[in-house]
Amino acid sequence: MSSGGGRPAPAEYRIEDLAHHSGATVRTIRAYQDRGLLPRPERRGRSNVYGDTHLARLRQIADLLDRGYTLASIKELLEAWDAGRGLGGVLGLVAEVDGPWTDEKADRISRKDLDATFGGKPDEDAIREAIELGVLERVPDRDDEFLVPSPQELAVAAELYEAGVPLTAISGHLRELRVQVEHIASRFLEFTTEHVFARYLEHRPPTDADAAEAATMVRRLRPLAQQTVDAELARAMRLFATRHLQHHLSADPPPVRDDEPRPVTLPSGTIRAVQRLVGAENVAAFIAAAAEREVQTRTLDALSSNPLSEG
Repeated sequence: MSSGGGRPAPAEYRIEDLAHHSGATVRTIRAYQDRGLLPRPERRGRSNVYGDTHLARLRQIADLLDRGYTLASIKELLEAWDAGRGLGGVLGLVAEVDGPWTDEKADRISRKDLDATFGGKPDEDAIREAIELGVLERVPDRDDEFLVPSPQELAVAAELYEAGVPLTAISGHLRELRVQVEHIASRFLEFTTEHVFARYLEHRPPTDADAAEAATMVRRLRPLAQQTVDAELARAMRLFATRHLQHHLSADPPPVRDDEPRPVTLPSGTIRAVQRLVGAENVAAFIAAAAEREVQTRTLDALSSNPLSEG
């Protein structure tokens, strides 16, 4: 016990107590120690004693893991912290990037209302597809309710269904659209990293001051991707909607220019397979290259099977 008026004695934990307070398992704590992520405990006779610094470190690791960081990158960040370089700016940058990129708020919908919105009959296959796509999420211990991360996305699906589009076509369209949007997001990040963020990220991990400045820049640039896509989508819709209308109203629709890009519909299973193979950002380039190679191969086969007659 501490003397009256003195500071309270620091908390001490056995490894089982540390696991209980942190939510990590005993095995995980020992693995973190072996990898150098967690300081070694104080040895007291035959017992190991942990303190609040170990508990705080475990909570930092858990938070970074939840944000998608690998143990290797977490180790670099924590070593910078231990070396006195600070971690506040880095964690601020992590929180800024990991924060919401939209003002939209998640909502919930009952199974009854969901069924009523989409035809009035339960459709387990459609539910599974929506959960796989992330349009719906299950609520723990509730079979009659779902979390809706993007009510706007669900509302679009409901409007399309009401207009006569089958659910399978809606989910297939979403998968195709998602690949294309992920490619746009990847390119925007590459662009801004090259021209804006490279100067902040030249150190691994970045210094505390650089990370804090980068977090401020993320806040400034966050709306730009959405604004750019909105403007370009409006321009493209105006252009192509006019062409589509002319095509369907004209008795003799104008021919499509040979150099004009044309949309191609592929099965969602094919898109997923290519995405697993080359990553979402490379799907379009891979499919284009594969198609070009197939055209060249068939051209060569046709030439070899029809040699020029002699004389």
